[in-house]
Parts: sequence; C-alpha cells; structure tokens
Amino acid sequence: MLITQKHRYAIRAIYELARRPGTRPVKLAAIAEAQAIPLRFLEVIMPELKSTGLIASKRGCAGGYVLVKPPDRIPIAEIIRGVDRQRKLDRCNACLTREQCPLHGECAFMPLWDRVQSAIYNVFDQITIQDLITDEKRKRGLDIPIAKG
Repeated sequence: MLITQKHRYAIRAIYELARRPGTRPVKLAAIAEAQAIPLRFLEVIMPELKSTGLIASKRGCAGGYVLVKPPDRIPIAEIIRGVDRQRKLDRCNACLTREQCPLHGECAFMPLWDRVQSAIYNVFDQITIQDLITDEKRKRGLDIPIAKG
C-alpha cells in the first residue's frame, strides 16, 4: 500500500474540518488555503469523502462541508480506505494490479507486501483525527477545548 498524495490531501481535509468544530459548513477554498491543498484536488476528493459518510455538504452561499462523525471516531485508516474504495481492490501492493504482475501466482513477495499493508493499516486504525488535533495542541502548548462527539 502506498500512501499517495490523494491520501494525504484527504486526511488533511478531514483534519481541517475537525479543527473547526461546530455546525457551520467550511468552504472548499478555506480548507484548501488552510491546508495548502490545490483546490482542483479537493474538488475531486471531497465528493469521494462524502460518499464514505465522514462528511456532508451544504449548497449555497452559506454552504460548505462539515464532519458527520466526531473526530475521535475517525481513524486515519477509515479515510484511506474511503479514498481507496475508488481503486480496484485486487491491487497488488508491489504492482499496479495482480493480473498485470509478471510473477502473478508465483510471487514470493506478495505475502510480504500483504503483511506490510496489514501492519500499516493496523497503525492507521489506532490513530484518530482527534489524536492529531490533540498532538498539535500539546505541541503548541494550547489549552483549547477539544471537539467531542
């Protein structure tokens, strides 16, 4: 499993929404600016994240995006899996697809890559968006109320 730029942008977008607790929708441009994400990428990523049920959108001049789940209930792995749902599930961790692998069915490395992917997901399953926010606040020495859900 590779952590792509798309994964990073998706995590940062959810993180930015979590940093702005409340019910006011956040504009795409505000997310892009705060997290240094190109707007054109967010325009693709946010509908994918919306289909996961992590976020919701509201149209209009007061529109934007909001978190549906509380940040302490959003493991990083859920965001990555949401982005990956759009990709083929039979993807090999070393090749583009298992079928296009020149060693398909005889690859001695596939079990290794599968174990690595499992270990990575295990780590990402244990870290929530709230953990990232809490770590940032600790690092900055801030005593700001933490969003609970």
